[in-house]
Amino acid sequence: MNIKPTVIVTGGAGYIGSHTIIELLEKTDYNVVSLDNYSNSSKETYLNIKKITSKEIDFHDIDLCNQASVFEIFEKYTNIIGVIHFAAFKAVPESVSNPYKYYFNNINSELNLLQACLKYNVSNFIFSSSCSVYGNINSLPVNEQTPFNKAESPYAYTKQVGEEILKDYSKANSLLQSIALRYFNPVGAHLSGLNGENPINKPSSLVPIITQTASGRLSEMSVWGADYKTRDGSCIRDYIHVSDIAIAHIDALQYLIDKKQRSNFNVFNLGTGNGVSVFEAISSFEKVSGIKLNYKIGPRRLGDVEAIYSDTSFTEKELGWKAKFSLDEMMESAWKWEQNCK
Repeated sequence: MNIKPTVIVTGGAGYIGSHTIIELLEKTDYNVVSLDNYSNSSKETYLNIKKITSKEIDFHDIDLCNQASVFEIFEKYTNIIGVIHFAAFKAVPESVSNPYKYYFNNINSELNLLQACLKYNVSNFIFSSSCSVYGNINSLPVNEQTPFNKAESPYAYTKQVGEEILKDYSKANSLLQSIALRYFNPVGAHLSGLNGENPINKPSSLVPIITQTASGRLSEMSVWGADYKTRDGSCIRDYIHVSDIAIAHIDALQYLIDKKQRSNFNVFNLGTGNGVSVFEAISSFEKVSGIKLNYKIGPRRLGDVEAIYSDTSFTEKELGWKAKFSLDEMMESAWKWEQNCK
């Protein structure tokens, strides 16, 4: 009997994980398995995935910090071709106020997954990293060779450490082929409007705060700092559509499966290459929605960097990947999702 290869997706009910599962189901023939403990997501996300793809997946409620539970999953699926590891806490302000939660979860979960990969001979590992690893940068845009500055938050530090762990494991174990994908700022929703970002906890990312303010779920929003040394005083980020990021994971996994990687470990930036300020993002949303947002100017937020955007030329050359969606399209899809999930 021909058993289809399995891809393990951790945090599969989360924002980027669920969109990546959709792309895996639509663009590959792999068996997809989601691992999640639903600390900031919901099993209802799998219903969204089924509505979009007309396919069901296996999913397991699991704490990745429990090594025995992780090993049980790897025992259950005998033809695992790769792991895509999203599951991590990611709210910058919370990481500042509760660093233990972030250090314990984000690092232990990765270690347990890597140990499982070695124990059960799983070669291909994709790690969800972040542009926050670069810290505050004087020269923009950043590329993959840009040195890390001091992490501005415990969250960012867990991503710096996570990359080092992955690099060291891959260097020490010839079985392991790994890639760290450094996301810039994922936003938007599936174009169907049937899946998007809807965290259980209060959102900390800009676009869900914008859409929830527009819909009335939040009474107002704050722009955290308008006195930065940027063109309009607000922070600058490289916003990228979540479906563009999801497709990059498919490309990166195939890159490893096809053995195109020349070393055991590599990193790629995922962004558009364009810096967008908070005020420019608000303006884009107001244009596509026709709604004037209720916002106020607040103090700078601990852990935020002033400005960062990407040089994606290496990713485009090696993976053949390039972001496709415009800022207006990102905002339009996010608003469509918000209207569907109110």
